[in-house]
Amino acid sequence: MKTLDKTNEKHIENILNKYKEHEDVINKAIDFIYQKHENQTRKSGEPYVSHPIAVASILSSIGMDYYSVVAGLLHDVVEDTDTTVDEIKREFGEQVASLVDGLTKIDKYKFSSKEQAKAENYRKMLFAMSKDVRVIVIKLADRLHNMRTLDYMPRHKQLEIAKETIDIYAPIAHRLGIWSIKKELEDLYLKYTHPEEYEKIKAFIQNISKESEVYLKKYFIPKIVEAINGFFKDKKPNYTIQYRQKHIYSIYQKIRRKNLKLEDLQDILGIRIIVEDVAECYTILGIVHSIFRPIPGSFDDYISLPKPNMYQSLHTAVEGPKKRVVEVQIRTYEMHERAEKGIAAHWAYKENSSTKDNSIFAWLRDVVNSIKTKNADELIEAVKEELFEDEVFVFTPKDDVIVLPKGATVLDFAYYIHTDIGNHCQRAIVNNKIVPLSYTLQSGDRVEIITNPSQSPKIEWLKIVTTKKAKTRIRLFLKAKEKELAVEEGQKTLLKLSEKLSVSFEDMVKKLTSHFDLNEQELFANVGFGKIPINRVIKLFSKEKEQKHIKDEGKEGSLKLENVSNVLFSVAKCCMPIPGDPVMGVISKNAGIVIHHEKCPNLQYAIRNIPQKVVKIDWKNQDKLYTTRVRVLASDRPGILSEVSSAFAKSNINIIEASTKTNNLNIANMDFKIQVKTIKDLNKSFDEIKSIKGVETVKRVFG
Repeated sequence: MKTLDKTNEKHIENILNKYKEHEDVINKAIDFIYQKHENQTRKSGEPYVSHPIAVASILSSIGMDYYSVVAGLLHDVVEDTDTTVDEIKREFGEQVASLVDGLTKIDKYKFSSKEQAKAENYRKMLFAMSKDVRVIVIKLADRLHNMRTLDYMPRHKQLEIAKETIDIYAPIAHRLGIWSIKKELEDLYLKYTHPEEYEKIKAFIQNISKESEVYLKKYFIPKIVEAINGFFKDKKPNYTIQYRQKHIYSIYQKIRRKNLKLEDLQDILGIRIIVEDVAECYTILGIVHSIFRPIPGSFDDYISLPKPNMYQSLHTAVEGPKKRVVEVQIRTYEMHERAEKGIAAHWAYKENSSTKDNSIFAWLRDVVNSIKTKNADELIEAVKEELFEDEVFVFTPKDDVIVLPKGATVLDFAYYIHTDIGNHCQRAIVNNKIVPLSYTLQSGDRVEIITNPSQSPKIEWLKIVTTKKAKTRIRLFLKAKEKELAVEEGQKTLLKLSEKLSVSFEDMVKKLTSHFDLNEQELFANVGFGKIPINRVIKLFSKEKEQKHIKDEGKEGSLKLENVSNVLFSVAKCCMPIPGDPVMGVISKNAGIVIHHEKCPNLQYAIRNIPQKVVKIDWKNQDKLYTTRVRVLASDRPGILSEVSSAFAKSNINIIEASTKTNNLNIANMDFKIQVKTIKDLNKSFDEIKSIKGVETVKRVFG
C-alpha cells in the first residue's frame, strides 16, 4: 500500500483535478511507479517516486496533454527498473510508450568513449523531439526538477549539470517559448555556478521590489489607467496591468555585458498591459507614448514580426515621473498565455488527433540531420547555433520570413535557402540595392540572391559566413574541388610518367591500384596530393624494365635525372640551382619534380611541413645554359663593376641582369643574374672575381 507525503499528495491532487476524465489512467500510472520504484531513493533520501510525480506536476502546470503527464510519471521506469517499452505499450498505449522510449537514455549500449555516449544521448533526444516535440517538453520538466534538487549532488556534478542546462535545455525552452521553465532554469544555473552573484542580485531585487511597486502604483500606473479610460470613455476595454520584473539571470547578463553595477540599472521597473485584441495593443501603445516620452531605440514590434518560438508582444521603454525608465510590454491574453507556456498554450495533441508537428518545428529535423559528429562538445555547439537567441528576421522576395543568428551575412542567407543557391551565389540585392556578399543582415531586410552557374565557393568565403551550415557546405565543396584537381593532376602525372618509362598507361594504373590497394580515383588523388611520391612509382617499375630517361641507380630514395628538359622536371626559380649543386626535389602538382638547392628556404619549409613530398635527386650536368644569381660585395671605386663583369666573361658566363647599390660605408652591393653551363665555370669565375682589388665576398643567392 503506497503512502504519500504532503508534497506528493498535493501534486497528485492538482494533476487529478486538471485531468478528471483520465483519472483512472493517471492513478494506474501512479500505482505502477510506486511498484516499480519501490525501495529506490534519491540523493536527498526521499522516495524516488517524488521525482516523477514532481515532473508530472510541472507538465500539468504548463497545460500539457494527459499523454505527456502520464509519460512524465513513467519517464524513468525503463531506464532505472526492469520495465520494457513493450510493457509500457501494453499497459498505457502506444503514444505514452513512444514518449517514454524517446526519453530513455541509451547508456545500456557500449560506446568507445564517455564523450561518444554523451553525444549519442543528445542525438537520440533531438531525434525523438524532431518526431514528437512533447519528448523535449517532458525532458525540460525532468531537468527543471533535477535543477531544483541539485543541492544534494557533489560539487563537480552540480557544475556539470548546470553547464549542460544553460548550453542545451534553457535555449530549447526559449525556442519552444516556455518562458516559465526557461527563466527558472537560467536562475538555477546561476545559483550553482556563481552563488555569490546570484545571492547579491536576489537580495537587490528583494530590496527594490517593494519600492518599485510603490512607485508604479503611485506615480505611473494611475496615469496609464486615467489615459486609457479617458480615451475609451464609455467603451472601456477589458485590460489588466501587471508588474513585470526581470529574472536574476537576465540582470546578471546585463550587468556583465554593459559592465554596470547593480545600482546603475535603470530599467528594472516594468509593467505588462494585457488586452483583448491586436488592435487594442497598438491603441494602448499610442496612449502610453502620448503621456510618457519614449526612449529612442527601445521599441520592438513582435506582433507583426513574431519570434520563431511564436512569442508576440509590443515592447517599449518610456521615461516616467521622476525621470525613471519603465519598460512596458503590451499583448493580448492569448499572447500572454503563449509567452508563459509556449507550445503548451496552444497544444495540438488531443485524443485521437494527429501527432504531426507544426511546420514551425521543422528546424528540429534540420538540427538532427546536420549533426554528424560523435564529439559531445561539437554537438552542443551545433545545437546552440540552431537555438540562437540573438536573431535577425529577414524577408525573401516572396515575403517569407527567414530567421538567422545576429551577425549573419547575405551569404549565410543564401546557404540557408539551399546549398546550390549558396554555392552559386554571385551577388545579393537587399532592399533594392546591390550589396557585397559580406553584408551583415538587419531585421526587416528584404533579400534577393542572384546566382551564376559558373560561380563557386572560394576559401575567402569562410571569412564571410558566420553560420555552421554555411561553413560546412563551403568546406565540403572546397574539399571535393581540391580532390577533383588532385585526381586530374595525378592522372596527368602518371600518364607522362608512363610515356617516359615506356609502360602502357593502363598497365601502370592496374599495377599501382593493385599494389596500393586503391581504386583508380583514389590512386590519382593520392599521386596528385603527393601521398604517393613519384620516386616510389619509378622504383616499382624499375624492377621490371630498364628505363630510358629516368632510372633507379640503387640509391635509397634517390633519382638520377638524365634529361631535365622533360616536362616532369623543372628547376626552382626561387634558388636557381645548377647541376653539381647539392639539390633535392619537391613534388609539385603542376610542375612534376621541382629541383631546389639544399640551402633554399622554400626547400627547408617543405622538409619541415611536407616531408612526404621531398625526394633526393642525383642531377648530372647537361649541355645547356642554367640561370642562377650571384652577389658580390666590394669597396666601391670607379671601374669595379666593369672588372667584375669581365671576370664573368672570361669564364664563359653571360650576364642577364645586373644591379648595384652603395651604402654609407662605401660598400658596393652588386647583384647579378647569370647564365652558366657548368659548376666548374661558375667556380672559375668566383676565383677571378675574388682576385679583383677591393672585392670582399662573392656568393650565390638562394631564395
